[in-house]
Amino acid sequence: MAKFKALRPILWTENLNDTIDFYTQILGFTLQEKSEEWQWASLEKNGVEIMLTKPNEHEKFNRIGFTGSFYFVVDEVNKLWEELKIKTKICYEIETFDWEMREFAVYDNNGYILQFGQHIDEISKAE
Repeated sequence: MAKFKALRPILWTENLNDTIDFYTQILGFTLQEKSEEWQWASLEKNGVEIMLTKPNEHEKFNRIGFTGSFYFVVDEVNKLWEELKIKTKICYEIETFDWEMREFAVYDNNGYILQFGQHIDEISKAE
């Protein structure tokens, strides 16, 4: 079977520039490439890549086209929570769960759920 090397989600958005601003200004991603003609952009932060695009005319676009969430494994989850809780719409506040992850979730400007988590063993080592 083929080796999977990366996963690069493509998020649909009606407001490409607003979404680029959210991911670059709020989350600290870097704009790698943008095409006005294709209404497409590529973003990156610490090796995590996300692409953004306006939906094709033949696709039905009912707000967000994804029925799950995007889970980012991060370091310094407590610090990130302090930064994002005042800049974003909160889905759920930071909490330590039974599965030993400390995590929280916010919504991006399109309504996609973005979860951020760190294993509790890593938090103990960092403090």
